[in-house]
Amino acid sequence: MTLHADYDPDNIFAKILKGDMPSVKVFEDEVALAFMDVFPQAEGHTLVIPKQVAARNLLDMPTKKLGAYMERVQAVARAVEKALTPDGVVVTQFNGAPAGQTVFHLHFHVIPRWQDDRLRGHASGKMADIDALEALAQKIRPLVA
Repeated sequence: MTLHADYDPDNIFAKILKGDMPSVKVFEDEVALAFMDVFPQAEGHTLVIPKQVAARNLLDMPTKKLGAYMERVQAVARAVEKALTPDGVVVTQFNGAPAGQTVFHLHFHVIPRWQDDRLRGHASGKMADIDALEALAQKIRPLVA
């Protein structure tokens, strides 16, 4: 997919926002939805997507809505860090397929990292166990402020 194209309202994250696809939710308000990545790169890998916008990537996000959205990304990152006590946390975002983007709805990855723990491939590998994702979400949810 090219960097600039029309927003596809049938992308997987749009379907999650509409309730047409399930997700293991961590946080939701009028600005953003955070949920567990079903193909996690590390235990606790969480995605944060904006609501009420048709932004394929960061370049498409309306500037006026960016501040509130980034506050939610930070709150989720802080909650993941408190809940799972990793040695570090990666907060990353991709713009366009050549940059690694696989779902064309703006999203940030919050990925806890532990010393000497290898990061799994992005959007690859085996789908995570939903019960295990729910157990992680239960640790993170009450800490999102």
